[in-house]
Amino acid sequence: MRARKRFGQHFLEPAWVAKVVKAVDAKPEESILEIGPGRAAITRPLAEQCGRMLAVEVDRDLAAELEATKPANLTVVVGDVLEVDLAVVLSDWLGAPLGPGHSVRIVGNLPYNISSPILFALLNLAATTGGVRDAILMLQKEVADRLVAKVGTGDYGVLTVLTAVHADVTRVLSLPPGAFRPAPQVHSAVVRLAFRPPDVDIPDMAGFVRMVRTTFTQRRKTLSNALKPFGLERSVAPVQALAAAGVDGQRRPETLNLAEMAAIFRAFHGHRLNTD
Repeated sequence: MRARKRFGQHFLEPAWVAKVVKAVDAKPEESILEIGPGRAAITRPLAEQCGRMLAVEVDRDLAAELEATKPANLTVVVGDVLEVDLAVVLSDWLGAPLGPGHSVRIVGNLPYNISSPILFALLNLAATTGGVRDAILMLQKEVADRLVAKVGTGDYGVLTVLTAVHADVTRVLSLPPGAFRPAPQVHSAVVRLAFRPPDVDIPDMAGFVRMVRTTFTQRRKTLSNALKPFGLERSVAPVQALAAAGVDGQRRPETLNLAEMAAIFRAFHGHRLNTD
């Protein structure tokens, strides 16, 4: 079956399949969600190792092929992972609400053109349910670089900060274009997101996300200037919030670590509450 460009399909070669399966290290008591099983190269060996597996595949032909030959512990769902309500689907599949007592692990070779939206969807799923242990994901190298970027580097930005709120990220594998057929024009990487509760106090996550996105949209500016649009929304002058957080307004957004970003947001949030 030929790879379909519109689905961003690139199928992993057998030697690399073995490395990814080893990195996942599935256990018999675990439940695994796979995003985009494709030709099921990773799906079948993982299904042999784990207790049960759910695969979400957007390509109807590939899903039908997998459904016809699937192992007994595999359930196939046809749909776009960005449109499927994963919390509902997983809860129905598990027979109980997705949560700490009924958790899943996630595996996926993500289409490069929609990897960031999928990442944000998984972060939200983990944060709202507490039922996702980790995610082992294959991504374009540049996206992986952003996930593991250090403060002060060019790759450090929105994706780095918002992921760090909910997960610890490690790079597991680096893959050359030749690891796939057809070979993409980019290098790839496998990363592991180990989900956990936030270790910083963020009183309004939606507001924090908005502040981070606004700030990094203006990343070449000083914080005092980059935060002006957000300050206008909140009716709080950035100089007030920065002073309350103890952060120099002449710094640039990429120099802030997660704790400092959270402190600035709490200052905005507190000032707003005090003026309501």
